[in-house]
Amino acid sequence: MSTVPHTPTEASPFAEVRLAAEAARTAARVLAALTEQQRNAALEAMAVAIERNAAAILEANAEDLRLAQSLLASGELSEATHSRLALTPHKVTEMAAQVRAVAELPDPLGRQLDAIELDSRLDLEKLSVPLGVLAIIFEARPDAVTQISALALKSGNAVLLKAGKEVERTAGTLVRLLRAALAGTAVPPEALALLTGREQVHHLLQLSSLVDLVIPRGSKALVEFVQANTRIPVLGHSEGVCHIFVDRSANHELALRVVDDAKTDYPAACNAVETILLDREIAPALLPPLAAHLRSRGVHLVGDGETRSLLGNAAVDPVADWHTEYGDLTLALRIVADLDEAIAHIHQFGSAHTDAILTEDAAHAARFLREVDSASVFHNASTRFADGFRYGLGAEVGVSTARLHARGPVGLEGLTTYKYILRGAGQVAGDYRGPNARPFTHRRPAGAG
Repeated sequence: MSTVPHTPTEASPFAEVRLAAEAARTAARVLAALTEQQRNAALEAMAVAIERNAAAILEANAEDLRLAQSLLASGELSEATHSRLALTPHKVTEMAAQVRAVAELPDPLGRQLDAIELDSRLDLEKLSVPLGVLAIIFEARPDAVTQISALALKSGNAVLLKAGKEVERTAGTLVRLLRAALAGTAVPPEALALLTGREQVHHLLQLSSLVDLVIPRGSKALVEFVQANTRIPVLGHSEGVCHIFVDRSANHELALRVVDDAKTDYPAACNAVETILLDREIAPALLPPLAAHLRSRGVHLVGDGETRSLLGNAAVDPVADWHTEYGDLTLALRIVADLDEAIAHIHQFGSAHTDAILTEDAAHAARFLREVDSASVFHNASTRFADGFRYGLGAEVGVSTARLHARGPVGLEGLTTYKYILRGAGQVAGDYRGPNARPFTHRRPAGAG
């Protein structure tokens, strides 16, 4: 897309996006000054609005699902994306519960991250503060609206939501209800806004002076498009190519249970496992029952030559690409010589999202946890635990595989930055240089830093 600046007119879509972003910036300043009690009261009002209007939310979602059928038939929408779109009464109840779970979390703002005495009566503090205005671009997930809104407002940030066309009706209903709920609280309704239409993404990505962070949630193509077309910092991951290495000392029953959950619990999720690596020493004993169990669960298996030879070529298709996020009931199998080869495979083909080892060997587990450079690394647990709610973050705005600012499931802490506060008594920089310079004490109080 072109990033040539566009001169807005009052009637242009760019002007509409800019006005929403300017209103969000103003609301963010109000929001940042509110107390934790005021922000929590707003979240409770949002949760109540979700519960009281469940029927309207489900009706809008049913319309999205009806329209999505044509997108699915034409190939514009994948099965994985379509599966994320559907809401149920239980999911709506969960959405309200997640908003309340965020409200119950400790206040992320105003935390003292460090304190240093520079000199007598010259004290420096490092305090957590909001980022400002967030722009979240997401596909298919209706519950992303409530999760993101709750996390943003709790952390003192305004948020601009850009929903994919397949979820626009559900998202529109949710945002309308949530803004109406905010109108009766100290949080300005303008702190939450919804943008629709593909063209508005182009305009939103130009607003580097108004938006502080963009978080794309969706396909690899979406994330790469956002990263390539904005000067705004981007937080996100482009793929979830997650691995489980089954070590030679793994408990076989545990392995079947964990692999089953990691693949079949929710195959469309970015934390679902895509590749199983088996130690060659246990492959002859474990692979046949593992493959039989997975096939009984509807899993389509692809694998390397050694896997196909052990199971019979007809039972397993050849793997096309080890760096593939299937997002469905397809699972790749590879036999490796040992722990070293497993780690090398993950570093070559993984996406630094979530990887796990199944082993009863404490030394092997320790090496894997230390050497695999992913945002989440597990021992004897399903990759499906890589989730903000399960991590106790209340919810998440997304998963980051970057190494700067935030990594893994991003909750409240990932939506804050910090500023330095200096309290003095008339000191000037000149006092601390020259032949009669005062010395800095640079002393940290006990427990600071």
